[in-house]
Amino acid sequence: RRFPTVELRAETFNGSTHVPIPSDSSFLKALLFELRLVDEHVFVEQRDSCTRISHSSVHSVATAAGELWPVLAFHKSSLIYACVPLVEGTLEPRPPLLTISGLSQGLALLLGIMDYVSPSRKNEAELNTKIGQLRNLLIQACPLGTPLNTNIRSLNSSFEDIQEMPADKDQPAWRSSTYKGKPQVNVSITEKVKCMQYDQRDVVDTWQVYGAVNCKCDIEGSAPNVTLSLTLPTNAPPLQDIVVHHCVTSVDPAMLMSTSAEPLHDSVYNGPYKFPFIPPSDSFDLCYYTSQVPVPPILGCYQLVEEGSQIKITVNLKLHESIKNSFEYCEARIPFFNRGPIAQLEYKVSYGQLDLSREKSLLVWVIGQKFPKSLEVSLTGTLSFGTAGKEHPTDYVCTGNTAYVKLYFRIPDFTLTGCYVDQHSVQIFVPGKPKITASRELISSDYYIWNSKAPAPMVYKPL
Repeated sequence: RRFPTVELRAETFNGSTHVPIPSDSSFLKALLFELRLVDEHVFVEQRDSCTRISHSSVHSVATAAGELWPVLAFHKSSLIYACVPLVEGTLEPRPPLLTISGLSQGLALLLGIMDYVSPSRKNEAELNTKIGQLRNLLIQACPLGTPLNTNIRSLNSSFEDIQEMPADKDQPAWRSSTYKGKPQVNVSITEKVKCMQYDQRDVVDTWQVYGAVNCKCDIEGSAPNVTLSLTLPTNAPPLQDIVVHHCVTSVDPAMLMSTSAEPLHDSVYNGPYKFPFIPPSDSFDLCYYTSQVPVPPILGCYQLVEEGSQIKITVNLKLHESIKNSFEYCEARIPFFNRGPIAQLEYKVSYGQLDLSREKSLLVWVIGQKFPKSLEVSLTGTLSFGTAGKEHPTDYVCTGNTAYVKLYFRIPDFTLTGCYVDQHSVQIFVPGKPKITASRELISSDYYIWNSKAPAPMVYKPL
Protein backbone atom coordinates (compact mmCIF):
# COMPACT_ATOMS: atom_id res chain seq x y z
CA ARG A 1 0.00 0.00 0.00
CA ARG A 2 1.34 3.42 -0.98
CA PHE A 3 0.54 6.76 0.63
CA PRO A 4 1.09 9.69 -1.78
CA THR A 5 0.87 12.18 1.13
CA VAL A 6 3.76 10.42 2.91
CA GLU A 7 5.85 10.24 -0.29
CA LEU A 8 5.29 13.98 -0.83
CA ARG A 9 6.38 14.71 2.74
CA ALA A 10 9.50 12.55 2.25
CA GLU A 11 10.39 14.55 -0.87
CA THR A 12 9.92 17.82 1.06
CA PHE A 13 12.02 16.65 4.03
CA ASN A 14 14.83 14.96 2.07
CA GLY A 15 15.27 17.52 -0.72
CA SER A 16 18.12 16.62 -3.08
CA THR A 17 18.85 13.36 -1.19
CA HIS A 18 15.33 12.01 -1.84
CA VAL A 19 15.19 8.58 -3.49
CA PRO A 20 11.69 7.77 -4.83
CA ILE A 21 10.21 4.33 -4.18
CA PRO A 22 10.36 2.34 -7.45
CA SER A 23 7.52 0.30 -8.94
CA ASP A 24 6.25 -2.68 -6.93
CA SER A 25 8.01 -5.23 -9.15
CA SER A 26 11.34 -3.33 -9.11
CA PHE A 27 11.15 -2.82 -5.36
CA LEU A 28 10.41 -6.51 -4.75
CA LYS A 29 13.30 -7.59 -6.96
CA ALA A 30 15.71 -5.24 -5.15
CA LEU A 31 14.42 -6.29 -1.71
CA LEU A 32 14.78 -10.03 -2.45
CA PHE A 33 18.34 -9.35 -3.56
CA GLU A 34 19.14 -7.34 -0.39
CA LEU A 35 17.64 -10.04 1.87
CA ARG A 36 19.78 -12.67 0.07
CA LEU A 37 16.69 -14.57 -1.07
CA VAL A 38 17.98 -14.51 -4.67
CA ASP A 39 21.58 -15.00 -5.85
CA GLU A 40 22.54 -15.93 -2.29
CA HIS A 41 25.41 -18.14 -3.56
CA VAL A 42 26.92 -15.31 -5.60
CA PHE A 43 29.27 -12.85 -3.89
CA VAL A 44 28.19 -9.27 -4.62
CA GLU A 45 30.47 -6.70 -2.99
CA GLN A 46 27.85 -3.99 -2.43
CA ARG A 47 25.69 -6.54 -0.59
CA ASP A 48 28.04 -9.13 0.88
CA SER A 49 31.18 -7.23 1.92
CA CYS A 50 32.15 -7.14 5.60
CA THR A 51 31.22 -3.45 5.79
CA ARG A 52 27.57 -4.34 5.08
CA ILE A 53 27.02 -6.78 7.96
CA SER A 54 23.58 -5.89 9.31
CA HIS A 55 22.63 -6.44 12.93
CA SER A 56 19.09 -5.09 12.54
CA SER A 57 16.08 -5.38 10.23
CA VAL A 58 16.80 -1.93 8.75
CA HIS A 59 18.20 -2.22 5.23
CA SER A 60 19.51 -0.03 2.45
CA VAL A 61 18.02 -1.23 -0.85
CA ALA A 62 19.80 -0.44 -4.12
CA THR A 63 17.41 1.00 -6.75
CA ALA A 64 17.93 2.61 -10.16
CA ALA A 65 17.52 6.07 -8.55
CA GLY A 66 19.96 5.36 -5.69
CA GLU A 67 20.09 3.76 -2.24
CA LEU A 68 16.61 3.63 -0.63
CA TRP A 69 17.01 3.91 3.16
CA PRO A 70 15.65 3.04 5.67
CA VAL A 71 13.73 -0.05 4.54
CA LEU A 72 12.38 -2.07 7.45
CA ALA A 73 12.11 -5.72 6.37
CA PHE A 74 12.33 -9.21 7.80
CA HIS A 75 11.66 -12.74 6.57
CA LYS A 76 9.45 -14.96 8.73
CA SER A 77 7.79 -18.30 7.91
CA SER A 78 8.11 -17.90 4.12
CA LEU A 79 6.59 -14.39 4.18
CA ILE A 80 8.39 -11.05 3.89
CA TYR A 81 7.13 -8.16 6.01
CA ALA A 82 8.40 -4.79 4.81
CA CYS A 83 7.69 -1.08 5.00
CA VAL A 84 9.50 2.17 4.18
CA PRO A 85 9.23 4.53 7.18
CA LEU A 86 9.29 8.31 6.76
CA VAL A 87 12.41 10.10 8.06
CA GLU A 88 11.31 13.54 9.21
CA GLY A 89 14.60 15.27 8.48
CA THR A 90 17.69 15.15 6.33
CA LEU A 91 19.18 11.80 5.27
CA GLU A 92 22.76 13.08 4.94
CA PRO A 93 24.42 12.24 7.24
CA ARG A 94 22.19 9.33 8.19
CA PRO A 95 20.50 9.96 11.54
CA PRO A 96 20.79 7.35 14.37
CA LEU A 97 18.07 4.70 14.14
CA LEU A 98 16.80 5.52 17.64
CA THR A 99 15.90 9.06 16.54
CA ILE A 100 13.58 7.90 13.73
CA SER A 101 10.10 7.53 15.24
CA GLY A 102 8.74 6.05 11.99
CA LEU A 103 10.88 2.94 12.51
CA SER A 104 9.21 1.96 15.78
CA GLN A 105 5.77 2.76 14.34
CA GLY A 106 6.52 0.70 11.22
CA LEU A 107 7.85 -2.22 13.26
CA ALA A 108 4.73 -2.19 15.47
CA LEU A 109 2.52 -2.23 12.36
CA LEU A 110 4.48 -5.08 10.73
CA LEU A 111 4.38 -7.12 13.96
CA GLY A 112 0.61 -6.50 14.14
CA ILE A 113 0.24 -7.77 10.56
CA MET A 114 2.43 -10.79 11.36
CA ASP A 115 0.32 -11.56 14.45
CA TYR A 116 -2.80 -11.40 12.24
CA VAL A 117 -1.65 -13.63 9.38
CA SER A 118 0.86 -16.03 10.96
CA PRO A 119 -1.64 -18.40 12.72
CA SER A 120 -3.00 -19.28 9.25
CA ARG A 121 0.29 -19.94 7.45
CA LYS A 122 -0.21 -23.74 7.37
CA ASN A 123 -3.63 -23.40 5.70
CA GLU A 124 -3.00 -21.76 2.33
CA ALA A 125 -6.65 -20.94 1.60
CA GLU A 126 -7.10 -19.26 4.99
CA LEU A 127 -3.82 -17.40 4.56
CA ASN A 128 -4.88 -16.08 1.13
CA THR A 129 -8.21 -14.91 2.60
CA LYS A 130 -6.48 -13.03 5.41
CA ILE A 131 -3.97 -11.42 3.06
CA GLY A 132 -6.88 -10.42 0.83
CA GLN A 133 -8.51 -8.65 3.79
CA LEU A 134 -5.34 -6.80 4.72
CA ARG A 135 -5.97 -3.87 2.38
CA ASN A 136 -9.31 -3.14 4.04
CA LEU A 137 -7.83 -3.56 7.51
CA LEU A 138 -4.99 -1.16 6.66
CA ILE A 139 -7.58 1.51 5.79
CA GLN A 140 -8.56 1.36 9.46
CA ALA A 141 -5.13 0.76 10.97
CA CYS A 142 -3.22 3.29 8.88
CA PRO A 143 -5.67 5.56 7.01
CA LEU A 144 -3.24 8.37 6.06
CA GLY A 145 0.10 6.61 6.43
CA THR A 146 0.44 6.98 10.21
CA PRO A 147 -0.37 3.82 12.23
CA LEU A 148 -3.32 4.55 14.53
CA ASN A 149 -3.97 0.96 15.66
CA THR A 150 -1.30 -1.70 15.24
CA ASN A 151 -3.45 -4.48 16.72
CA ILE A 152 -4.68 -5.69 13.31
CA ARG A 153 -6.43 -8.69 14.84
CA SER A 154 -8.80 -6.41 16.77
CA LEU A 155 -10.03 -4.57 13.66
CA ASN A 156 -13.30 -5.29 11.89
CA SER A 157 -12.70 -7.28 8.71
CA SER A 158 -16.34 -7.46 7.50
CA PHE A 159 -16.43 -5.69 4.16
CA GLU A 160 -19.89 -4.13 4.46
CA ASP A 161 -18.82 -2.03 7.48
CA ILE A 162 -15.69 -0.65 5.86
CA GLN A 163 -15.86 2.28 3.48
CA GLU A 164 -13.06 2.70 0.93
CA MET A 165 -14.17 6.33 0.62
CA PRO A 166 -16.32 7.95 3.34
CA ALA A 167 -19.87 8.61 2.12
CA ASP A 168 -20.05 11.75 4.25
CA LYS A 169 -17.52 14.50 3.52
CA ASP A 170 -17.56 15.46 7.23
CA GLN A 171 -16.44 11.99 8.30
CA PRO A 172 -12.83 12.11 9.59
CA ALA A 173 -10.29 9.61 8.26
CA TRP A 174 -9.96 7.88 11.63
CA ARG A 175 -13.66 6.84 11.64
CA SER A 176 -13.26 4.11 9.06
CA SER A 177 -16.42 2.13 9.86
CA THR A 178 -19.93 3.01 10.98
CA TYR A 179 -21.87 1.65 13.96
CA LYS A 180 -25.55 0.69 14.01
CA GLY A 181 -27.29 0.16 17.32
CA LYS A 182 -27.87 1.64 20.75
CA PRO A 183 -25.24 4.26 21.63
CA GLN A 184 -22.83 3.25 24.37
CA VAL A 185 -19.56 4.59 25.74
CA ASN A 186 -17.05 2.64 27.82
CA VAL A 187 -14.30 4.57 29.64
CA SER A 188 -11.53 3.04 31.76
CA ILE A 189 -8.77 4.84 33.65
CA THR A 190 -5.62 2.82 34.32
CA GLU A 191 -2.99 4.31 36.60
CA LYS A 192 0.42 2.67 37.07
CA VAL A 193 2.67 3.53 39.99
CA LYS A 194 6.45 3.11 39.83
CA CYS A 195 8.44 3.25 43.05
CA MET A 196 11.98 3.01 44.43
CA GLN A 197 12.26 2.84 48.23
CA TYR A 198 15.61 2.68 50.05
CA ASP A 199 14.88 3.36 53.76
CA GLN A 200 18.18 5.26 53.99
CA ARG A 201 18.79 8.74 55.41
CA ASP A 202 20.90 10.10 52.58
CA VAL A 203 18.78 8.73 49.72
CA VAL A 204 15.40 10.09 48.70
CA ASP A 205 12.66 7.58 47.85
CA THR A 206 11.01 8.22 44.48
CA TRP A 207 7.63 7.35 43.02
CA GLN A 208 5.79 8.27 39.84
CA VAL A 209 2.21 7.85 38.62
CA TYR A 210 1.26 7.39 34.97
CA GLY A 211 -2.37 7.38 33.85
CA ALA A 212 -4.11 6.40 30.62
CA VAL A 213 -7.78 6.96 29.75
CA ASN A 214 -9.08 4.35 27.30
CA CYS A 215 -12.39 4.84 25.45
CA LYS A 216 -14.63 2.71 23.25
CA CYS A 217 -17.48 4.71 21.72
CA ASP A 218 -20.17 2.80 19.82
CA ILE A 219 -22.13 5.71 18.38
CA GLU A 220 -24.03 6.10 15.12
CA GLY A 221 -23.13 8.83 12.68
CA SER A 222 -20.18 9.81 10.52
CA ALA A 223 -18.75 12.43 12.92
CA PRO A 224 -20.40 12.24 16.37
CA ASN A 225 -19.30 14.78 18.97
CA VAL A 226 -18.47 13.54 22.48
CA THR A 227 -17.23 15.53 25.47
CA LEU A 228 -15.68 13.70 28.41
CA SER A 229 -14.48 15.24 31.69
CA LEU A 230 -11.93 13.93 34.15
CA THR A 231 -12.67 14.93 37.75
CA LEU A 232 -10.32 15.19 40.74
CA PRO A 233 -11.22 15.33 44.45
CA THR A 234 -10.77 18.64 46.29
CA ASN A 235 -7.11 19.42 47.09
CA ALA A 236 -5.89 16.52 44.90
CA PRO A 237 -2.60 17.10 43.02
CA PRO A 238 -3.23 18.29 39.45
CA LEU A 239 -2.76 16.19 36.32
CA GLN A 240 0.41 17.04 34.39
CA ASP A 241 2.30 16.08 31.22
CA ILE A 242 -1.05 15.55 29.48
CA VAL A 243 -0.84 14.08 25.96
CA VAL A 244 -4.10 13.85 23.98
CA HIS A 245 -5.22 11.66 21.08
CA HIS A 246 -5.35 13.39 17.68
CA CYS A 247 -9.17 13.02 17.58
CA VAL A 248 -9.52 15.60 20.41
CA THR A 249 -10.84 18.75 18.73
CA SER A 250 -9.85 21.40 21.31
CA VAL A 251 -8.37 21.72 24.81
CA ASP A 252 -7.24 24.57 27.02
CA PRO A 253 -3.55 25.20 26.08
CA ALA A 254 -2.73 25.59 29.80
CA MET A 255 -3.69 21.93 30.26
CA LEU A 256 -0.96 20.83 27.85
CA MET A 257 1.61 23.25 29.30
CA SER A 258 1.40 21.85 32.85
CA THR A 259 4.56 19.81 33.28
CA SER A 260 6.01 17.74 36.12
CA ALA A 261 9.48 19.09 35.26
CA GLU A 262 8.47 22.34 37.00
CA PRO A 263 7.82 22.49 40.76
CA LEU A 264 4.12 22.83 41.60
CA HIS A 265 3.10 26.48 41.84
CA ASP A 266 -0.03 28.63 41.65
CA SER A 267 -0.08 28.82 37.86
CA VAL A 268 -0.41 25.04 37.43
CA TYR A 269 -3.59 23.94 35.62
CA ASN A 270 -6.14 22.47 38.07
CA GLY A 271 -8.91 21.64 35.64
CA PRO A 272 -11.61 21.14 34.63
CA TYR A 273 -10.10 18.51 32.33
CA LYS A 274 -12.55 18.54 29.42
CA PHE A 275 -11.90 16.61 26.22
CA PRO A 276 -14.23 17.22 23.24
CA PHE A 277 -13.54 14.66 20.49
CA ILE A 278 -14.83 12.75 17.47
CA PRO A 279 -14.09 9.13 18.45
CA PRO A 280 -12.49 6.51 16.18
CA SER A 281 -14.50 3.35 15.54
CA ASP A 282 -12.34 1.15 17.81
CA SER A 283 -11.04 1.51 21.33
CA PHE A 284 -8.32 4.13 21.76
CA ASP A 285 -6.36 5.96 24.46
CA LEU A 286 -7.96 9.40 24.79
CA CYS A 287 -5.10 10.82 26.85
CA TYR A 288 -2.08 10.07 29.03
CA TYR A 289 -1.02 11.99 32.13
CA THR A 290 1.25 12.01 35.17
CA SER A 291 0.79 13.44 38.66
CA GLN A 292 2.96 14.25 41.68
CA VAL A 293 1.12 12.36 44.41
CA PRO A 294 2.33 12.99 47.99
CA VAL A 295 2.84 9.36 49.11
CA PRO A 296 3.33 5.91 47.58
CA PRO A 297 0.47 3.47 48.27
CA ILE A 298 2.61 0.92 50.18
CA LEU A 299 5.61 1.92 52.32
CA GLY A 300 8.20 -0.79 52.84
CA CYS A 301 11.41 -1.67 54.61
CA TYR A 302 13.66 -4.59 53.61
CA GLN A 303 16.71 -5.75 55.53
CA LEU A 304 18.97 -8.60 54.41
CA VAL A 305 22.03 -9.49 56.48
CA GLU A 306 24.53 -12.35 55.98
CA GLU A 307 25.56 -14.20 59.11
CA GLY A 308 28.07 -16.90 58.24
CA SER A 309 26.44 -19.38 55.86
CA GLN A 310 22.95 -18.05 56.59
CA ILE A 311 20.95 -15.04 55.50
CA LYS A 312 18.48 -13.25 57.73
CA ILE A 313 15.71 -11.22 56.12
CA THR A 314 13.10 -8.85 57.50
CA VAL A 315 10.33 -7.25 55.40
CA ASN A 316 7.81 -4.74 56.76
CA LEU A 317 5.02 -3.33 54.61
CA LYS A 318 2.47 -0.67 55.51
CA LEU A 319 -0.56 0.32 53.44
CA HIS A 320 -1.14 4.07 53.58
CA GLU A 321 -4.45 4.93 55.24
CA SER A 322 -5.64 6.94 52.21
CA ILE A 323 -5.47 3.84 49.97
CA LYS A 324 -8.48 1.62 49.35
CA ASN A 325 -7.88 -1.66 51.20
CA SER A 326 -9.37 -3.92 48.58
CA PHE A 327 -6.98 -5.65 46.16
CA GLU A 328 -7.58 -8.02 43.28
CA TYR A 329 -4.12 -9.37 44.18
CA CYS A 330 -1.16 -8.25 46.24
CA GLU A 331 2.10 -10.10 46.61
CA ALA A 332 5.76 -9.43 47.36
CA ARG A 333 8.43 -11.37 45.47
CA ILE A 334 11.87 -11.74 47.06
CA PRO A 335 14.50 -13.07 44.61
CA PHE A 336 17.93 -14.39 45.61
CA PHE A 337 20.46 -13.86 42.83
CA ASN A 338 23.94 -15.35 42.36
CA ARG A 339 23.27 -18.03 44.97
CA GLY A 340 22.31 -21.68 44.86
CA PRO A 341 18.84 -23.11 45.56
CA ILE A 342 17.28 -22.40 48.95
CA ALA A 343 18.15 -25.50 51.00
CA GLN A 344 16.68 -24.46 54.36
CA LEU A 345 14.00 -21.93 55.17
CA GLU A 346 12.59 -20.90 58.52
CA TYR A 347 10.14 -18.03 58.52
CA LYS A 348 7.33 -16.23 60.28
CA VAL A 349 4.67 -14.09 58.59
CA SER A 350 2.18 -11.90 60.45
CA TYR A 351 -0.28 -12.12 57.57
CA GLY A 352 -0.77 -13.97 54.28
CA GLN A 353 1.26 -16.99 53.18
CA LEU A 354 4.78 -17.61 51.91
CA ASP A 355 5.51 -19.86 48.93
CA LEU A 356 8.83 -21.09 47.53
CA SER A 357 9.22 -21.10 43.73
CA ARG A 358 9.85 -24.37 41.91
CA GLU A 359 13.48 -23.53 41.13
CA LYS A 360 13.95 -22.57 44.83
CA SER A 361 15.41 -19.13 44.17
CA LEU A 362 12.37 -16.93 44.82
CA LEU A 363 10.10 -16.37 47.82
CA VAL A 364 6.54 -15.31 46.96
CA TRP A 365 4.68 -13.68 49.83
CA VAL A 366 0.99 -13.70 48.97
CA ILE A 367 -0.67 -10.97 51.02
CA GLY A 368 -4.02 -11.49 49.32
CA GLN A 369 -6.93 -9.13 48.85
CA LYS A 370 -6.75 -7.12 52.07
CA PHE A 371 -4.25 -5.82 54.59
CA PRO A 372 -5.20 -6.44 58.25
CA LYS A 373 -6.87 -3.69 60.35
CA SER A 374 -3.47 -2.39 61.46
CA LEU A 375 -2.59 -1.96 57.73
CA GLU A 376 0.86 -3.45 58.54
CA VAL A 377 2.34 -6.84 57.68
CA SER A 378 5.76 -8.33 58.39
CA LEU A 379 7.93 -11.26 57.39
CA THR A 380 11.08 -12.55 59.09
CA GLY A 381 13.11 -15.51 57.93
CA THR A 382 16.41 -17.35 57.94
CA LEU A 383 17.71 -19.03 54.78
CA SER A 384 20.66 -21.17 53.76
CA PHE A 385 21.61 -22.14 50.21
CA GLY A 386 22.93 -25.13 48.32
CA THR A 387 25.45 -25.17 45.48
CA ALA A 388 24.63 -22.83 42.58
CA GLY A 389 23.87 -24.39 39.20
CA LYS A 390 23.52 -22.84 35.75
CA GLU A 391 19.73 -22.70 36.03
CA HIS A 392 19.77 -20.33 39.01
CA PRO A 393 19.29 -16.62 38.36
CA THR A 394 22.24 -14.25 38.22
CA ASP A 395 22.25 -10.49 38.20
CA TYR A 396 25.12 -8.03 37.67
CA VAL A 397 23.42 -5.30 39.71
CA CYS A 398 22.30 -7.40 42.67
CA THR A 399 25.58 -8.80 43.97
CA GLY A 400 26.42 -9.45 47.61
CA ASN A 401 23.73 -8.01 49.86
CA THR A 402 22.36 -5.62 47.24
CA ALA A 403 18.87 -7.07 46.84
CA TYR A 404 15.26 -6.02 46.60
CA VAL A 405 11.64 -6.94 47.20
CA LYS A 406 9.32 -6.30 44.26
CA LEU A 407 5.61 -5.66 44.85
CA TYR A 408 2.82 -6.69 42.48
CA PHE A 409 -0.72 -5.47 43.11
CA ARG A 410 -3.92 -4.26 41.47
CA ILE A 411 -6.63 -2.21 43.18
CA PRO A 412 -9.89 -2.12 41.18
CA ASP A 413 -12.20 0.92 41.27
CA PHE A 414 -9.42 3.17 42.62
CA THR A 415 -6.83 5.65 41.36
CA LEU A 416 -3.90 7.11 43.30
CA THR A 417 -4.65 10.62 42.00
CA GLY A 418 -8.36 10.20 42.82
CA CYS A 419 -9.09 10.85 39.13
CA TYR A 420 -12.44 9.53 37.90
CA VAL A 421 -14.97 10.02 35.10
CA ASP A 422 -18.32 11.40 36.20
CA GLN A 423 -20.79 9.48 34.02
CA HIS A 424 -23.23 12.41 34.13
CA SER A 425 -20.58 14.73 32.67
CA VAL A 426 -20.20 12.70 29.46
CA GLN A 427 -22.00 14.60 26.72
CA ILE A 428 -22.95 12.90 23.47
CA PHE A 429 -24.76 14.91 20.85
CA VAL A 430 -26.81 12.09 19.32
CA PRO A 431 -30.48 11.09 19.66
CA GLY A 432 -31.35 8.49 22.29
CA LYS A 433 -30.00 8.03 25.80
CA PRO A 434 -26.55 6.43 25.60
CA LYS A 435 -25.35 3.79 28.04
CA ILE A 436 -22.18 4.97 29.78
CA THR A 437 -19.89 2.70 31.81
CA ALA A 438 -16.78 3.92 33.61
CA SER A 439 -14.12 1.97 35.48
CA ARG A 440 -10.71 2.68 36.99
CA GLU A 441 -7.79 0.75 38.48
CA LEU A 442 -4.35 1.16 40.05
CA ILE A 443 -1.58 -1.27 39.04
CA SER A 444 1.99 -1.58 40.32
CA SER A 445 4.81 -1.18 37.81
CA ASP A 446 8.49 -1.62 38.78
CA TYR A 447 7.68 -1.23 42.47
CA TYR A 448 10.98 -1.92 44.30
CA ILE A 449 11.99 -1.89 47.97
CA TRP A 450 15.79 -2.15 48.25
CA ASN A 451 17.76 -3.73 51.07
CA SER A 452 18.58 -0.85 53.44
CA LYS A 453 21.66 -2.72 54.77
CA ALA A 454 23.49 -2.53 51.42
CA PRO A 455 24.15 0.04 48.66
CA ALA A 456 21.49 0.12 45.95
CA PRO A 457 21.32 1.67 42.46
CA MET A 458 20.20 5.27 42.96
CA VAL A 459 17.52 7.02 40.98
CA TYR A 460 18.40 10.24 42.78
CA LYS A 461 21.27 11.15 45.08
CA PRO A 462 21.62 14.52 46.81
CA LEU A 463 24.67 16.67 46.04
